Amino acid sequence: MPWNQVTKMEIRKQFMEKVTEEGLSMAAACRQFNVSRPTGYKWLERFEAQGDAGLEDQSRAPKRIPHRTAESIEAHVVRLRSRHPTWGPKKLRAVLLRRFPEVDWPAASTMGDILDRKGLIPKLERSARTPPHTRPLAHALLPNDVWSIDFKGQFLLGNGRLVYPLTVTDNASRMLLGCFGLETTTTELVQPLVHQLFREFGRPLAIRSDNGAPFASTGVLGLSKLSADWLANGVAHERIEVGHPEQNGRHERMHLTLKRETARPGAADFLRQQERFDVFREEYNHVRPHEALGQTPPAEHYRRSERLFPDGVAPLDYSAFDLVMRVRKTGELRIRKSSIYVSMALAEQPVGLLEIDEDVWLVNFAGHDLGIFEPGDARIERRLCT
Repeated sequence: MPWNQVTKMEIRKQFMEKVTEEGLSMAAACRQFNVSRPTGYKWLERFEAQGDAGLEDQSRAPKRIPHRTAESIEAHVVRLRSRHPTWGPKKLRAVLLRRFPEVDWPAASTMGDILDRKGLIPKLERSARTPPHTRPLAHALLPNDVWSIDFKGQFLLGNGRLVYPLTVTDNASRMLLGCFGLETTTTELVQPLVHQLFREFGRPLAIRSDNGAPFASTGVLGLSKLSADWLANGVAHERIEVGHPEQNGRHERMHLTLKRETARPGAADFLRQQERFDVFREEYNHVRPHEALGQTPPAEHYRRSERLFPDGVAPLDYSAFDLVMRVRKTGELRIRKSSIYVSMALAEQPVGLLEIDEDVWLVNFAGHDLGIFEPGDARIERRLCT
């Protein structure tokens, strides 16, 4: 004998009989039929409005499809926006509802889509970012072709203070040229230490870094005060791609060893932590075998650069330019009573000016074209003449 099949429709009808005819409370009926109260009230609402037909399964298709908004509706939205170009979708909808309450106006988000399709929503300017990384990255064949510089992630000392390890390596020989435990990552602390390395080891052809401060900025050519100083001293600045630390992979690998041997845990204070760094650097350079160097230490492969660091500031050659001017502390040039902004990174640095057209001037710093301007402009433009 076959089992009696009870359909969903019959169950819902039995539920409504319990509630509407037998006077069973909604809570008791929901417990008896093992449904939630919201479901029970939904069935009751539909039953009271449509009778048994309201207990049928309802279509899940949306009642109104946004992309099928009537053309006349779109026209009203566009017309009102054209009169008030600063009004957003919420304001437009509120006004249209007040003026035409009988119309089923679409949601504010749909109005926003309409304005976007019609090109009536201006695109937001992207936040300032460091200009694209430099290309191509030099291949370090010989010592001092490329140095790498970076801050190893800060960590706590025993006295509760944070230490920021600044590290500099030679890419070809893997020589750890400097490892300094700093209290902050400011240019004021980093620049003298880089000069100290220039005096001790000579100047490299290039220094490679990431795109963060103090090595780079969002200004012209991505220059910071620190990297501008390198250019002024004849050292190119290379920046790796954002999110690609493998482009500085040799340096990053050294960081892993540094952290494991000097930072777990940190020393008691800055002085003792610097002593750890000094011991590590001596062993890393002169004792520890390096697999990529045939199991020999870096010091056996490094030699000092022949590009010595001058005692004074090396003069930049602007002999091919019409004028040489010094950028003010405000990052501006003063031309014919007008101030043209260049970059704070170049404050107090000399730049060369070349008139490339009538009253159109090209600005150059240390062999790098920065941009052009005409007297009266507020700032230089990156657009360069070809």
